[in-house]
Amino acid sequence: MAKLRDEMLTIPEVIEEIGVPRATFYRWRQLRKGPKSIKLPNGAVRIRRSELDRWIGTLEEAA
Repeated sequence: MAKLRDEMLTIPEVIEEIGVPRATFYRWRQLRKGPKSIKLPNGAVRIRRSELDRWIGTLEEAA
C-alpha cells in the first residue's frame, strides 16, 4: 500500500480544529508553544497533520 502524503493544514483549519482564537494561536507560535509550522516561500504558513497530532499528544501527556 502506498504511503499517504502528510496533509498540510492552513492556520484557519488548525484554529478551527483546536478551537482557539487566531490571536491565541499566533501568540503560541511567538512563544514557541504551538505546533511546529512551515513557512512557504510565498509567506504562507502550513502545519503538517502529523505535527498537529503529535503536539496535541504532548498536551494530553502533560495534563
